[in-house]
Amino acid sequence: MAGKSKGGKNKGKAQGAGQSVSAEPEVPVTDGAEVISPENGEVCDPPAAEGGVADAEKTDGEAPVAAQPGKKPAEGELHLYPVPVRTQSGEKLELQLSPGDSVIDVKQFLLDAPETCFYTCYDLILHSKDGSTHQLEDYNEISEIADITSGGCSLEMVAGIYDERSIRSHLRRVRELLSLSSLHVSLSTSLALQQESAQGKSAGSEKTVIQELDGLNFMEDSAGALTNLLASAPAEIKCVESIVFSSFNPPPSYRRLHGDLIYIDVVTLEGNKYCITGSSKSFYVNCSNGSILDPKPTKQSLEASTLVGLLQKISAKFKKGFREVLDCRASAHPFENVQSLLPVTSWLGAHPVPEHRRDAARAEESVVLSYGTELIGMQRDWNEELQSCREFPHGNPQERILRGRALYKVTCDFVDAAVKGAVGVINRCIPPINPTDPECFHMYVHNNIFFSFAVDFDYEHIPKDQKPDCQHGATRSTKVSSSGVEAKRDMNNAESTEVSNSVSDNSLDASAEAQIADSEQATYASANNDLKGTKAYQEADISGLYNLAMAIIDYRGHRVVAQSIIPGILQGDKSDSLLYGSVDNGKKISWNESFHSKVVEAAKRLHLKEHVVLDGSGNPVKLAATVECKGIVGSDDRHYILDLMRVTPRDSNYMGQEHRFCVLRPELVASFVEAESTKQSTRQKVPDASEESNDQVASTSDAKASSVEGDDKSEESSAPTLEENINSNAEILFNPNVFTEYKLAGSPEEIAADEELVKRAGTYLLEIVIPKFVQDLCSLDISPMDGQTLTDALHLHGINVRYLGKEILRQSADHDIGPAIAHFLNCFVGKVSGASTKGSHGNAQSKTQKGHESSQTPKSTKGQKLNNTAASRKGLSTYSHLTSDGIWSNIKEFAKSKYQFEVPDDARLLAKRVSVLRNLCQKVGITIAARKYNLDASTPFEALDILNLQPVVKHSVPTCTDAKNLMEAGKVRMAEGTLNEAYALFSEAFSLLQQITGPMHKDAANCCRYLAMVLYHAGDTAGAIVQQHRELIINERCLGLDHPDTAHSYGNMALFYHGLNQTELALRHMSRTLLLLSLASGPDHPDVAATLINVAMMYQDASNMSTALRYLQEALMKNERLLGPDHVQMAVCYHALAIAFSCMSLYKLSIQHEKKTYDILAKQLGENDSRTKDSENWLNTFKHREEQV
Repeated sequence: MAGKSKGGKNKGKAQGAGQSVSAEPEVPVTDGAEVISPENGEVCDPPAAEGGVADAEKTDGEAPVAAQPGKKPAEGELHLYPVPVRTQSGEKLELQLSPGDSVIDVKQFLLDAPETCFYTCYDLILHSKDGSTHQLEDYNEISEIADITSGGCSLEMVAGIYDERSIRSHLRRVRELLSLSSLHVSLSTSLALQQESAQGKSAGSEKTVIQELDGLNFMEDSAGALTNLLASAPAEIKCVESIVFSSFNPPPSYRRLHGDLIYIDVVTLEGNKYCITGSSKSFYVNCSNGSILDPKPTKQSLEASTLVGLLQKISAKFKKGFREVLDCRASAHPFENVQSLLPVTSWLGAHPVPEHRRDAARAEESVVLSYGTELIGMQRDWNEELQSCREFPHGNPQERILRGRALYKVTCDFVDAAVKGAVGVINRCIPPINPTDPECFHMYVHNNIFFSFAVDFDYEHIPKDQKPDCQHGATRSTKVSSSGVEAKRDMNNAESTEVSNSVSDNSLDASAEAQIADSEQATYASANNDLKGTKAYQEADISGLYNLAMAIIDYRGHRVVAQSIIPGILQGDKSDSLLYGSVDNGKKISWNESFHSKVVEAAKRLHLKEHVVLDGSGNPVKLAATVECKGIVGSDDRHYILDLMRVTPRDSNYMGQEHRFCVLRPELVASFVEAESTKQSTRQKVPDASEESNDQVASTSDAKASSVEGDDKSEESSAPTLEENINSNAEILFNPNVFTEYKLAGSPEEIAADEELVKRAGTYLLEIVIPKFVQDLCSLDISPMDGQTLTDALHLHGINVRYLGKEILRQSADHDIGPAIAHFLNCFVGKVSGASTKGSHGNAQSKTQKGHESSQTPKSTKGQKLNNTAASRKGLSTYSHLTSDGIWSNIKEFAKSKYQFEVPDDARLLAKRVSVLRNLCQKVGITIAARKYNLDASTPFEALDILNLQPVVKHSVPTCTDAKNLMEAGKVRMAEGTLNEAYALFSEAFSLLQQITGPMHKDAANCCRYLAMVLYHAGDTAGAIVQQHRELIINERCLGLDHPDTAHSYGNMALFYHGLNQTELALRHMSRTLLLLSLASGPDHPDVAATLINVAMMYQDASNMSTALRYLQEALMKNERLLGPDHVQMAVCYHALAIAFSCMSLYKLSIQHEKKTYDILAKQLGENDSRTKDSENWLNTFKHREEQV
């Protein structure tokens, strides 16, 4: 989607249209290294950091000098051509189009342009150079109809015919346009606009800035910072009093024959009331008055092809207000108007709570509980849409773009529908398809999506005696109710209904036996594993082998698994539907030549070995996947593979039945294969592997469940694995069924060799990967800010985190959820000792546990086992007995059993309460009021502080591998200093992402960040600000306002503004950075100290030395407390202080501090290191200056 409208020019500084994605946080200050050296997944330091700190007096010019890359189009960039467009009202505008744009793309550009944003129903006519005209179909590409590259082509919008669906869409679009609630204005944009309007102010105004940033006390008052996170929403501009469906609807039959589709009642700001008819051709004011319909039009002139056009004719105030709304949208950055397909939810809500006003239109929309279904027309067949998109050709780049875009859109739509459906399931608004079974086994079909509960192991253990009943349940012979338990396996009832019928009616004993094993499969962990396995096969992308669309939704203490439905599975049973794998834990294993050949192809890409196992009767069966996976043929004759809980081998460090789903991460497998193949042969490895694994990591940083070893030695379910396998690694293949209960065929030597390989991978994790990770943490090469970024970093290195996400909400009555959450938070953060008198919360178990590790970051791990939910509805109020001591005692037990970690007794006092609270709210989906809480009070929270409870989602939305590969190549070029090439690669990656995912995607943010770095190092600071601003907006929209990456975006913006000598603006951005860091990590974190040094450098450059020194002293104290006196970061602080004293001509103090710098660097890096020598030179310089004085 390359086109752009020239219609709406954007105002404001540092704005432009581009996109980028930021995944890894940047550490604003490093140990003084001057070159950006991004490694595969590693953090790159913002360019300005070094200039500001370790080499405070150096200029920016150290970057390799290159022609400004901004001036050259990147090789992969699309060429755009101007095409004039004549609108329905006769206005003219110009679009910049690429020949590859489809007609849908063009319509989207027109929807974004202010002049045409309210036209929704029209045909596009293309007038070509030779005078011929063509009516364009939505799915045509422009290049298929005419050659726009030679000029002479133009487009015309011709009013189309409305139908009932399109006229409702039109009305919805008008309401959207009249509201500014969808506009997400970034604080950075506002600051830049304020700065522009106050150009007259200069350095003198810094006093106000100093007041604002001064007195580091706000860093210590994280609770107070909550009130400053949310920006005030843009003031609504009123254009019309109300637009609602008239109670004359639906049109009587005799009026339908004349084209009436809808009646709308409008009250204008002038106070006039109108009844408007929406017909198939136009909108017009009819003569209705009172309670009788009079369909005749009033005057011919009060008619228009759009509702906005008609309202502009009948109301002058509407015309003026609508122009203001469009101006407001146009003044925002383009990315602030773009819809995010996977929006992020905030854990803080506005305080005081905004007034809730009457809105008839909003009430209308909420009356129908659709839970994600379309109200008009057919339900979408998600499976057919998804598989059809996968079958698109993808032989050349343009085909891959079209396929990628279609897959991304369908998957995002599926996730959106799945979330709405899951909320309906949990709120008991959607009836189960098997109501006679126990509640934990209920399954649901809604909107062509299959929903089932992933039930916790202990939870299932409770009604164990009921399980045989559910086996006998008339609806299914759930031998695989096991799966049913888990919900997802049963999912397609593929196994449950048909397969299990066909597989055995002898399964009664087997079922009881399999029940326990399968109930364990049904844990949260196995749902995670299955999602990751699905992603792995999805990325392997084997022609003819299909996966289901899948999402996991956590809401109100339940985990619901949503999947698309295999065709034919819910209708009757086909005894031959199971072609591959086993539904009875290996007693009978199905096999099919054609299916096996496809699985073998996938296995090669996933580093899995073709091997032989024995079924229950001792017959050998050749497999290339785990025994429990299932290959099913749908009624559409496609081959589907399900139950992918183990696409990587078992973790040999966690043996035993209780750890059966502890598997190695695919990133670790890739890293191990690379290390082994390097050892074994001199053949060079291609970098694809690391790229691929990085991709997966980013996309699978989910929390997991299972037992863990202390510290960081945790492993977890497997995630998407390498999409491409490198030939040189072909001999390193793992047998996924070793160390399992399944019997392996083959010689003892072969089995022993397979086991040894898996053990070596486990040893590699313990002895090489984890120590290297710890070393990187100590050297600040990796600097996670919160639980999520620590998890991401661990996953990137192939280390699992056993990480649960459940709340005590499962048994709360609907009317008690707010009080229940408030009471739990009071127990957790405050000091609750006796029974509470507040409302009731049916959470007898109270095991919502927050496993808080005293190491890097608090881990919000909530785990509790609950009784049958039916009991909870009996109105017993049980949350009131929870106490602070009880909660913390549970946390200690949980951390001990799951992580083998002894929570210290003082953890409760030392916990960074705001950061832990933030982590907990994000994991559970709680939104609390953004007010200042007295966290030292015994009950800081009230029920009214709990504003919302939202679903937390994990999904299998595909990633754009081509773009990631381009980014990896760009990072290598950037590290080498070939900036032109790096710029071309990042631009091409960004262009790809914009066409496939649109700008609102975290990968797009990363691209923008790297483009900003390249431009900065090439000397184009203004261009760098434009790109960095894009990254900042995308991060705020896709990751959250207070995500660590958003904080680093503000820090980088500040450094770039400082490079343009806009110090006041830079300091305002730094103030925001410190606020966000204090929320994410609390005041004690190396990144906070690094940011303080950067702030000090800015004050120093503004000649405000006293403030600069105070910030430097604070940074020095933080680093000494956090890192110890001999850490390299201490040398950075001492050097910055030496520079500051030098600026004040206090050379004795400069020498004293630079000597400390030299001693630390010499001790840590050696006397021959370039940084140590630099320090020695500085020392001599200061001595020389002192002599001169």
